[in-house]
Amino acid sequence: MTNLIEFKLFAPYNQEAAVIGCFSDWQPIPMEKDEQGYFRTKVELEDGSYQYKFRIRSKSWFLEPDQWVDIVDPCATDVIDDADQKGVIRIKDGEKIVDTYVWKHDDKPLPGDHELVIYELHVADFSGGEDDPYARGKYKHVIEKLDYLCELGINAIELMPVKEYPGDYSWGYNPRYFFATESSYGSTEDLKRLIDECHGRGIRVIMDGIYNHSEASCPLTQIDHDYWYHHSPRDPDNNWGPEFNYEHYDENLDVKPAWKFIGEVVKFWIEEYHIDGIRYDAARQIANYDFMGWIVNETKEIAGFKPFYNVAEHIPETPTITNVDGPMDGCWHDSFFHNMMAHLCGDRFDMEELKDVIDGQRQGFMGVTNIVNYTGNHDHKRLMLELADRNIFDEAAFKRAKLGYAILMTAVGVPMIWMGEEFGDYHPKEINPNKIDWTLLKNDNNKGLFEYVKGLIHLRKDNHALYTTNIDFFHENPETKVLAYTRWNEEGSRVVVVANFSDNFLAGYQVPNFPANGHWHEWTMNYDLETSDDNLITDLGEYEAKVFVWQ
Repeated sequence: MTNLIEFKLFAPYNQEAAVIGCFSDWQPIPMEKDEQGYFRTKVELEDGSYQYKFRIRSKSWFLEPDQWVDIVDPCATDVIDDADQKGVIRIKDGEKIVDTYVWKHDDKPLPGDHELVIYELHVADFSGGEDDPYARGKYKHVIEKLDYLCELGINAIELMPVKEYPGDYSWGYNPRYFFATESSYGSTEDLKRLIDECHGRGIRVIMDGIYNHSEASCPLTQIDHDYWYHHSPRDPDNNWGPEFNYEHYDENLDVKPAWKFIGEVVKFWIEEYHIDGIRYDAARQIANYDFMGWIVNETKEIAGFKPFYNVAEHIPETPTITNVDGPMDGCWHDSFFHNMMAHLCGDRFDMEELKDVIDGQRQGFMGVTNIVNYTGNHDHKRLMLELADRNIFDEAAFKRAKLGYAILMTAVGVPMIWMGEEFGDYHPKEINPNKIDWTLLKNDNNKGLFEYVKGLIHLRKDNHALYTTNIDFFHENPETKVLAYTRWNEEGSRVVVVANFSDNFLAGYQVPNFPANGHWHEWTMNYDLETSDDNLITDLGEYEAKVFVWQ
């Protein structure tokens, strides 16, 4: 049975366009332009899979006037990424489809934004460092590791970009096709299965979205460059490709082209892949709060009843991008990283700086979900390497890593872990294949760090004081470099952290003004104690945090 299938291409100011495909022996089929700026034509096709591309007279300034160019459909959901690039269209029961995947776990409840513990990972490098002969590094191999992530206790994964990029290895910050998934990681069904399996385990999936720029050969650049993009980079030092122009308004069609395109992209990913949040790369370069506010509202509307978390990477961070009037739900808290790194490495000690990042409200952030804290992410050198640069190794290094995690999991905000950091992976940051080393988990120190982080994540889930913005720094001693703070909620949950940022062992250290007298459990060493006279006396190891939980 044949069906009339429509091909369409939005190119309002181009003179002519045609579709060419395997169904036409690669001969052009002319398309007609309508009043909305779309070129359209219908082709009789049976159910099946077809390769195709568009041919169009370009309006881009770097080509000859009205030069014919062959391009992949900017909205293609699958692309043959070879020298002669083509889109793929699939027809089933007379309709265009992406694939035939059937979702199984859409009814499973997922954690709210304030409950999140996020795990950032890169699909290609997350698996395959094992002692095995296979390269791994695909969606299906992430699924193989979900039991591990469940044991760790995280409840959200943040996937580094998985939109189709040129070649077979990249971090994904060079997206060429915004509707297609990266084919070197597996099929569209494989990605859906990963997301579905996460949902089945109560894990949300946040996508890294690149909406500041595209890769230079993105089809939009070939159609009419300045319709979607700024003519030239506004900040050449922070330019990664043609920059979407969110200011440009087409009066004739009453449309903002970049808003329209990225709006369609985001809608597609939420509806087709059931994602639960977006991390917006380079939000400072997007530089348009109106657009961000609009796209965030769109995501909430499309996601409907399920939670959806929008987080900006704005370096340096700014509270204005979130809070009451800000467009985003949350913001990457980069000063937390830089500050903690300096203090864990012993580069400096500044009590006020520490307090500022442990309680982002002091910097102007308002709610728990307004900040995402981390001691590592894909952009930064791993803690173990930073420590090694300062000749700090073995047990001394792992002590400092544990101190970092104790602060991360008890600070105000949403915590995030960069893959492998939870057991002390030491790989340098590279744009080449760079798999984390899973064999490290056979070592006592690495396994011990994993167990420590796992325990802290469960502590966080059990003590909802850590979901609030309530925090009081009740003891500060710049001479000994000791800081103590308490977190609490109205239901009686209370947690106290006493942290030693020095390399001195402090025996019988006295902590006055302790928040409550009575029965406490010290979580890191697993013992109970009684406090009286608003006083605590405890031994504090070098670079150690004690975590006390009210019983």
